[in-house]
Amino acid sequence: MNAQTHSELASFIWGICNLLRGPYKRNEYRKVILPLTVLRRFDCVLADTKDDVLAAARLHASQSENVRHQLLVAASQRPFYNTSPFDFARLLDDPNQVAANLNAYIAAYSPNVREIIERFEFEPHIDRMDEKDLIFQVVQRFARLDLSPKRVDNVQMGYVFEELIRIGAEQSNEEAGEHFTPREVIGLMVRLLLSPEPDLGKSHVVKTIYDPACGTGGMLTVAEQFLRAHNADARPHLFGQDVNDESWAVCSADMLIKGENADRIALGDSFTKDAYRHRSDGTPWMFDYMLANPPYGVKWDKQKQVIESERDTLGFAGRFGAGLPRIKDGSLLFLQHMLSKMQPVAADGSGGSRIAIVFNASPLFTGGAGSGESEIRRWIIENDWLEAIVALPDQLFYNTGIATYIWVLTNNKEERRRGKAQLIDARNFYKKMPRSLGNKRNELSADHISDLTAIHGSFTDGETRELTDEDPVTHESRTRPRVVSKVFDNNDFGYRNITVERPLRLNFAAIPERIVRIEDETSFVNLAKSRKSAGEAHDAEVAEGTARQQDIRNALATLAETTSGEVIRDRDQFLVQLRAAANAHGLRLLAPERKAVLAALGERDPEANACEGRNGDLEPDVSLRDTETVPFGEGIDAFMQREVQPHVADAWVDHDKTKIGYEIPFNRHFYVYEPPRPLEVIEADLTALEEEIGRLLAEATA
Repeated sequence: MNAQTHSELASFIWGICNLLRGPYKRNEYRKVILPLTVLRRFDCVLADTKDDVLAAARLHASQSENVRHQLLVAASQRPFYNTSPFDFARLLDDPNQVAANLNAYIAAYSPNVREIIERFEFEPHIDRMDEKDLIFQVVQRFARLDLSPKRVDNVQMGYVFEELIRIGAEQSNEEAGEHFTPREVIGLMVRLLLSPEPDLGKSHVVKTIYDPACGTGGMLTVAEQFLRAHNADARPHLFGQDVNDESWAVCSADMLIKGENADRIALGDSFTKDAYRHRSDGTPWMFDYMLANPPYGVKWDKQKQVIESERDTLGFAGRFGAGLPRIKDGSLLFLQHMLSKMQPVAADGSGGSRIAIVFNASPLFTGGAGSGESEIRRWIIENDWLEAIVALPDQLFYNTGIATYIWVLTNNKEERRRGKAQLIDARNFYKKMPRSLGNKRNELSADHISDLTAIHGSFTDGETRELTDEDPVTHESRTRPRVVSKVFDNNDFGYRNITVERPLRLNFAAIPERIVRIEDETSFVNLAKSRKSAGEAHDAEVAEGTARQQDIRNALATLAETTSGEVIRDRDQFLVQLRAAANAHGLRLLAPERKAVLAALGERDPEANACEGRNGDLEPDVSLRDTETVPFGEGIDAFMQREVQPHVADAWVDHDKTKIGYEIPFNRHFYVYEPPRPLEVIEADLTALEEEIGRLLAEATA
């Protein structure tokens, strides 16, 4: 069954919704379609052992619940069973009792299946369809649907589930971030994750695979298939967690059908209720491989209290010691969560973990030096965990067309990769789909995946490919060599954000237009105010302050006379004269009062002497303060001498304010200059446009 057939089968199933029109709104269809699809799949999977299970149920009716459960599982040859005499066909034998019989049929399933159906909250919809006389027709349509493993294998059924959920998400107008990962993208992630591993061919090798945002389980399924394709005796153990009841139910159902341990798929928020924090013996959970495609741009305000508490109390002993991203995008929280579950590397170099995660562009560069995002990048890169980043083509995902990137991380790099990171530009590795699926118009072919895996494996700086793209001017296709792989030292992504200061330079003049400004200075105005309650004490304090204001005015008047309006370009010299004028009135200015006078009578003057602090240090002018970014590969002094001081010779760096930052400017590293069109070509286009406009005007006025 190919992808087109998957889509057609999902469309056929979704077409059953036509029966629901009227009693149901479009955004409610999925509440019926998904659980019935799961039930029908279970029904078809159990069909060949149905009679054996019924016989075992009668034979072992008197056994204890646990013993009976094990015997029924054995009879079913699946990790689940159903002891009802009904199946979808027999439910139709009594048209007036379909609802009651369907409830009885569901209740006869093993506990693991009942919990899955409960998460769909399907029972109220059985009653609702019965009330609206729809239940018989809907069940009848599903009974005609062949979802047996012979016709639809487990992988194909996973496609169908995802397609049904995608259509339902569109009907519900869900956010673009709530999307599902196309299988070819998962295939590339798995190849990047697993192909370098040296021990996958070992007999009966046991590997654990974990997805903290597993959705319907697509990533876990593809990873398992890859392992088994390379080693039929491999024993992958799949673990996952998801917060969405519906996705969890589909994933758990898929695991049951495949014979996997569905108990390893946990329901809940991976941040606030981490199901894989500690094992039963108290040791922390760790995994060999981890994959995820967390939702993009989703706020984590609901988890804020728990996450901040863990950061503050556990630090690096917890998951979030490196820092926290801004509240509106929790993508990097998932990566920190996964990094906390890496296997340690053994003394002989074995062990360790590998991680692949899909992000949008934001985690590459969002947040300046010292921000939460930058500190997380710094923690990752300085620990030498970042192995590679692959830029994917746009329009690969069903519900979003934004740029996406695969990050590959490990705590056990190959020797040749240590201290380095590889960037791979795969934005032109795609083919157009015959028919769009939502926003998905492009897809990766098997050849693209193989080539990108080879590029990753070769680890070559400057590797090129002949790639076809669209000329931005002519919009015609063109093929040319493009660099698709670059290798960087980890330090290439680091920089220092320096604060460049310039000295404060002020002139002062005791002239009327400046003296009057003192009336607007806050500390001067506050002299005639009191915080005391109305009364004698309040009035006395106001009167005292008013008198103090007048004393200052008198001192400034004296200063105006003694300086004769002279513009003084040295603050220390001005303060000497101010002090003398105040002494003439028996006045000793307090620090806030002196500051108010300086603010009122002073103006910035590039020709004035630089102001100095108490220790003789130059006082910076905050209005001239600037910041610069200095790459790790360059000294700060050399940068200042080349870039700053030739223009402002008195500038200096306040090293106490220097911050370390990390960013990965992917587009800058793969930017290709596009020369402008020749002038004569532009002129020819303008002439043609003028002629066209003239022709249209002539037709309009004819």
